[in-house]
Amino acid sequence: MSLNEILGTAVSGLAASQAGLRSVSNNIANVNTPGYAREKTAITSNAYGGVSIGEPTRVADRFLEETVYRRAGDTGQADVQANYTSRLQALLGTPGDASGLPGRIDAISAAAIDLTGTAGATQKKAVFVAAVQDAIGGLKQTQADTQALASDVAGDLSASVDRANVLLKQIYTLNGTVSQAQGQGRSTAAATDQRNSAIEELSGLMKVTVRNQSDGRVTIETSNGTALLDDRLRQLSYPVGDQAAAQSSYPAITLRFADGDLAAGASTGEKIDTGTISGKIGGLVALRDQTLPAFQEKLGALFTGLAGTLNAASNAATTVPAPNSLEGHATGLTAGDRLGFTGAATFAVTDASGKLVAKTSLDFSTMGANATVGDALSAINAGLNGAATASLDATGTLTFTAAASGNGVVVAQGTPASDRGGAGFSQYFGLNDVVRSDTSPLVPTGFTAGDASGFATGQTAEIDLRDGNGRMLAAHVLTPATGGTIGDLVTELNGSDLGQYGSFALAANGRFQFTPKASVGGAAISIPSDSTDRLGTGVSFTALSGLTGAADALTNGGVRVDLAGDTRKLPVATFDASAGIGRQALGTGDTSGATGLVNALAGTTDFGTGGKAALETYAANLVSSAGIDANQAASRLSVASASQTDAINRRDNFSGVNLDEELSQMVVLQNSYSAAARVISTASQMYDTLLNMIK
Repeated sequence: MSLNEILGTAVSGLAASQAGLRSVSNNIANVNTPGYAREKTAITSNAYGGVSIGEPTRVADRFLEETVYRRAGDTGQADVQANYTSRLQALLGTPGDASGLPGRIDAISAAAIDLTGTAGATQKKAVFVAAVQDAIGGLKQTQADTQALASDVAGDLSASVDRANVLLKQIYTLNGTVSQAQGQGRSTAAATDQRNSAIEELSGLMKVTVRNQSDGRVTIETSNGTALLDDRLRQLSYPVGDQAAAQSSYPAITLRFADGDLAAGASTGEKIDTGTISGKIGGLVALRDQTLPAFQEKLGALFTGLAGTLNAASNAATTVPAPNSLEGHATGLTAGDRLGFTGAATFAVTDASGKLVAKTSLDFSTMGANATVGDALSAINAGLNGAATASLDATGTLTFTAAASGNGVVVAQGTPASDRGGAGFSQYFGLNDVVRSDTSPLVPTGFTAGDASGFATGQTAEIDLRDGNGRMLAAHVLTPATGGTIGDLVTELNGSDLGQYGSFALAANGRFQFTPKASVGGAAISIPSDSTDRLGTGVSFTALSGLTGAADALTNGGVRVDLAGDTRKLPVATFDASAGIGRQALGTGDTSGATGLVNALAGTTDFGTGGKAALETYAANLVSSAGIDANQAASRLSVASASQTDAINRRDNFSGVNLDEELSQMVVLQNSYSAAARVISTASQMYDTLLNMIK
């Protein structure tokens, strides 16, 4: 071997050692950098002598990296759900707290028991009404807090979508950098590390599938294969607008192609929801579309159940003296509608002392199947012979008024009791309610399939069906036709896309029911928009169907306004149907109506879609279920976090920097460097010796 060859070999060895030391130095400098994959410089011997030095490459395993991406998505979703369900639980207070929902229901029952005593009746009525107002106020406050939580979710979701778009742009740009460097034979390690860090953060926001391409680029898809990044970049579009308040419905997250400036451009025609996006964004969508609305509906169901229980008892009672006029609420019925009542009711007029002036009993069962509401009103008015008048206005609101200003009117249940949809005549029309709502009659309609729907062509109701995770399963716009029946509406719903996931039916009390298939357990109906109006009464399909809307009833509900202003109007007596004309029919010390309140509060309550249970039991279950959900979410977060940590540790054990190994490698490279330098020094001395010999 010539001296030139020896010198060339030594110089290449020196350069190789320097390259190796640069990689070691870079590795040590990034020992605490998350996601950094250590570099390794490839050094190979040449057949003609010396060594070849390659570009530094990352020491990484793509399968371990992809596992980290998947685990990041699981943790992102679990984390946000644990956070918000914990905050939701905190809104309800601690079990057994007097200010909690079960405690407030207990306070109503206790106040009702006090009403059964005769002493201090006026004060006891005030205490009872205050207890009812406090309970409803607590429900409304919890609802308002939940709506504020929903607003936070919407704002968090908007910010997360914006961040996902930033990361997608960053990955797209780094794709070009990596591809260009690979094509030029330069190291791609630094750009790849940056890209992988961005992908890991993106995976926490939305679970993605990453595929490596031969040119160094990566493609990114959602977990169900919807493309986010391939040859073209997509951007998420979430045009929510003002995030300051929760909304009744939200637009879908759609995809748009990025234009030349990487801003969102033309739509791809695709949209994503919680079933395809997962991660933090998926968790937020599920909270927004399922968890929080479902909780608000439960609050609303508790309100409607409480209202129904109180109203059933109060409408079976009366004040002493009886009021000159009773005015109900909007029912959506007209005089031409089918009467639909069975059993009997008594309509009476009493004077200021409680003596009977006039009465008539109406057995609805004998009026015939074709009897109308108007027929019943005519029979009542004829039976009272001018002593009082019952009339129905355009909204279906019934008014029952005594002719003489000093007299009062009473509606009492007969034997058997009057009934339509599970409510007596007075309760159905809300003549003596304690609680009312502007958007709900708070009683089942009692409609049958053959009854006229009362909706007209051109009126619509948007009906959505989501699974237990908030993922949209199907949607349908209900389009009733003029002259159609309630049965036609059921048929239309079953024949729509909604019918693929369950079946609609009309219950005996007139409520619409949806039974989901076992494969979509937990699916729930929502009606984000509704322009229907039954026969011009102002009552919508949402209000009449009972499929949803309980939360709306709570928002617009409360103690009857005039009763809240004068608690003496609380009915706690009952009418003596056996009294004759001129005889005492009402007693000033009578509290039998209060006993009816006590019995009603202790009995079973119909919560509509929430089933049947005791009031206290339903309230306690509502609190406990929120706690269980929060605990389960915390457990899922713990498991997901542990899995993510394990995946990161496995990746880092393979590709991360080990200081001992790097220091050991540094010693080897330093020795190699010293050896190469010694060879160069020796070769230099040999040149000098050779030159001296020539001289």
